[in-house]
Amino acid sequence: METTLMADEELNENDSKGQKDWQSETATDAATETKADSDSSDEASTDNGFTVDMDQVEAVLNATADKSSMTPQMKRMMARQEENTRRVEETIKGTKSNPRWFVPLFCILMVIGLVWVVCYYLTSNYPIPNIGAWNLLIGFVIIMIGFLMTMWWR
Repeated sequence: METTLMADEELNENDSKGQKDWQSETATDAATETKADSDSSDEASTDNGFTVDMDQVEAVLNATADKSSMTPQMKRMMARQEENTRRVEETIKGTKSNPRWFVPLFCILMVIGLVWVVCYYLTSNYPIPNIGAWNLLIGFVIIMIGFLMTMWWR
């Protein structure tokens, strides 16, 4: 029994000496790669020819920049932004909308048609007596008019 315990202890000692700490190595490698990536991105941002500060870009996009101190690229960017703004405003002006009463009207028509049909099913004689199942047709026509109006809703 003692030889088995000694063999197990010896095996555990050998395993722990030969094992690597993979987690710490992975963390160190990841940190090294991140630092290398940030160094290369800093170099790339200065080497790509775009040396405009982001504050200047935002000022151009917001049309608050001083036009006399802008580079040609910034002037083109500002002109593009103005053109896009003009197009959006024209599109908004060209958009037609329905009158205020349109949505409530088609909602009310659908509800009235539903109430008409339910009323006929519950009483089998009303809302208009002595026309029978034509009450169903009237109710469904009212509902369909409401649904057709939803297709013209803008």
